[in-house]
Amino acid sequence: MTATEAVAGRAPSLLPSEKKWKLVWNDEFDGTALDESKWNYRLNFWGYRSPAFTKEGVEVSDGTLKINLIRKGDDFCSAHLQTGGLTFDNPRDETSHNFWSFGKKDPAKFMHKYGYYEIRCRLPKCDGWHSAFWLQAPGIGSHPDPEVAGVECDIMENYRQYKYGTMICGNGWGGYGAESEWAGHFEFPLEETEDGWHRYAVDWSPEGYTFYADGKLVGRQMAPECPVSRVEQFILVSTECHGYNRVFKKSGEAGEATDKGCCAGDPVPELFDAILPDFFEVDYVRVFDKV
Repeated sequence: MTATEAVAGRAPSLLPSEKKWKLVWNDEFDGTALDESKWNYRLNFWGYRSPAFTKEGVEVSDGTLKINLIRKGDDFCSAHLQTGGLTFDNPRDETSHNFWSFGKKDPAKFMHKYGYYEIRCRLPKCDGWHSAFWLQAPGIGSHPDPEVAGVECDIMENYRQYKYGTMICGNGWGGYGAESEWAGHFEFPLEETEDGWHRYAVDWSPEGYTFYADGKLVGRQMAPECPVSRVEQFILVSTECHGYNRVFKKSGEAGEATDKGCCAGDPVPELFDAILPDFFEVDYVRVFDKV
């Protein structure tokens, strides 16, 4: 990896040295509010308004983004940012007289195919919620060929950090039902840095996906063993409070819906032990194309 000053005066990117790169999209969070020309808020989960997602608690100051854990009585929520949106999240339009009563999509702010996607961030400190940096396609699972429908690419998720001291990355495709397939996420130890800042990235190419953590290669998922998305996808910088939308189980076991149905679960006990303020802090998000 090569440390490259991609943006003058800002922290360098760590770029794979075997390729040449050009910056094509970025947010350095230099303003005083979230740039909504670049980001949408995800508020729905499978067509229903989720109590775990909010527009509150998003701070931009001193060159960083902070997504805060919010407590309201016995409930918790946090923001989930994205540059596009999942089609299946759109709520029904109950006022529509059309045969298909699908609600309107939020206009995508940035969609892209292939490239190097990198975040520099500091992780939350408390259990019961997690942060993630990932890519998704609007119609994942809507076509039998994942190259056409898209592939969920999880560049970083930290929900195993607190109990197991590990991070995960990896891909899934086929949607989220009976045809969902996961190649097996890579689990790697969290190696803390002196200042707490970490860089997580993926090189998505026609040949496959190469994952990096702080400049170290942590996993590869390559064609033909794993499908490669050939469609434009959007970026997510997200947090999620556990228990509302799904339950996060121990290492090696998949999450599952709560027994109360979509978005109707209870906050997990760990959230009540969280010491506030707690937040996911992001220095930058950058996308590079191979020259």
